[in-house]
Amino acid sequence: MTATIRAPHPGDAAAIAEVHVQAWRETYSHLLPADFFSASYVASRQRLWRHVLAEPRDDMTVRVAEVDGEIIGFAWMGPGEGLGGESPPRDRLLYAIYVLAHHHGTGTGQALLDQTVGEGPAMLWVAKENPRAVAFYLRNGFRFDGVEQTDPHAPLITDARMLR
Repeated sequence: MTATIRAPHPGDAAAIAEVHVQAWRETYSHLLPADFFSASYVASRQRLWRHVLAEPRDDMTVRVAEVDGEIIGFAWMGPGEGLGGESPPRDRLLYAIYVLAHHHGTGTGQALLDQTVGEGPAMLWVAKENPRAVAFYLRNGFRFDGVEQTDPHAPLITDARMLR
């Protein structure tokens, strides 16, 4: 079934937060501490999405993918950011793109990427331990630039920067 891609509204915050948490569970549970998905983590995703949607910014783009009225994925793009005081290597950064596992392979991720980032220059961070995502970004012209970082809350996940 083909997803509809649309701009979200503030009432979508809870559903986007739910997809955000579920996608992380599906993708990274084997690399995260057992208590990672605590009530406070879930609440933090809900606060994040309420804030992002209640106070939209001109320099950010958020799109959701919906099937039969249910949000099954999202993408979020904003201004580029440098690491450790460096100038950003690109003006635009894909903050996040997630599609629930049941909808992988349907073209939903591609549609979300196309409608948020398009084909121009951009940057993103990808978990090196997520070969599906790495292959997706490589197919879309992104290449590793050699910069990596680890989140102290998820030390088994190495984020690698990719540029296009």
